[in-house]
Amino acid sequence: ACAAIGALCSAPLIVGGHSYGGRQASMLVAEQPGLAGGLLLSSYPLHPPGKPERLRTEHLGAIAVPTVVVHGRTDPFASSEEIAAAVALINAPTRIVTVAAPHALNPARTEVAALAADAVDEVILRR
Repeated sequence: ACAAIGALCSAPLIVGGHSYGGRQASMLVAEQPGLAGGLLLSSYPLHPPGKPERLRTEHLGAIAVPTVVVHGRTDPFASSEEIAAAVALINAPTRIVTVAAPHALNPARTEVAALAADAVDEVILRR
């Protein structure tokens, strides 16, 4: 199979997801450290909207793979400051990509896809 896809076989497996899917991916990587070589989280739901005291950070310290977090500046699930503090708990290289968008990230109206791809290339693939 590697002959058919060439260079992709040497690239690390990157897991991730948007919102709750990203939370699930982060929990999986925290529980199974050897599963992936990188983590991509978009609009991580750090806490329920309006309830910053209910942080979902207990597993972040167990993440040991390079991680890119894409965050919308007006996301009600986390402020930019809250995301920065949470990402600092991760025990690996990280990058936060912040765009002027809500939780949905508005990919048709922002450069979020290109910014996320560049961050993944720099933080995860070039290691």
